[in-house]
Amino acid sequence: HYGEGIIKQYSIKLTSELGKKYSTRTLYKMIKFYNYIDIEKVPTLSANLSWSHYDELLRLNDNNKIQYYINQCINSYLSVRGLREKIKSKEYERLPEETKNKLINKEEPSIVDYVKNPIVVKNKFNTNEISENMLKQLILEDISSFMKELGDGFCFIDSEYKIKIGIDYHSIDLLLFNYIYNCFIVIELKVTKLEKEHLGQIQVYMNYIDKNIKKYNQDKTIGIIICRKDNKYIIEYCSDPRIISREYELVGGVL
Repeated sequence: HYGEGIIKQYSIKLTSELGKKYSTRTLYKMIKFYNYIDIEKVPTLSANLSWSHYDELLRLNDNNKIQYYINQCINSYLSVRGLREKIKSKEYERLPEETKNKLINKEEPSIVDYVKNPIVVKNKFNTNEISENMLKQLILEDISSFMKELGDGFCFIDSEYKIKIGIDYHSIDLLLFNYIYNCFIVIELKVTKLEKEHLGQIQVYMNYIDKNIKKYNQDKTIGIIICRKDNKYIIEYCSDPRIISREYELVGGVL
């Protein structure tokens, strides 16, 4: 109670002397900000962020989460509104635990580390019962947001990308390229639970890209299966570490 009295007194004093409203709430935020930038907690403070950015960030109680969003603001030049949207979508919470540990330990991330789980897809159909074509349509209509769900550096190449294996033609649901990691990404969409047959299918497509499309100076193709429900046991016994699976979540419709 003694401290609260001092804060209230200084709120009145500062407002009177400086001509701006310094509410007790604002002063408590300044105290929290000061404690956050203590040299033992945060070695550097970005001048690229405004007070409004930090106002949003200091509402979070996890320093690791705050540092993640600070890095996102710096790397992606996020406005306060953009930062608010990322926090609202629980982007940090949707990162794999392995990725969070890498961030804490300052380890080098891989291309799949920032692929969210679940991947949020905006849904205009107002139903959860959708086909693979409907899911693909939703993704393509907002392809920019979808690629941000995957991480940084992703570029769209084509949907229904045609390949010929023997005498048969096949279509890759989505083919992307990542200019940071210099590799192709094959994406297969499934509106069912992940099955072992899905792994064999995407592996064939990945190997085709590596053999026929990939240049000698590019890294091996990555495969991402986006499904209605994951199956960690199948992924656990998958012999190809380039393949990952992520669930999708429809938002804006009936959940």
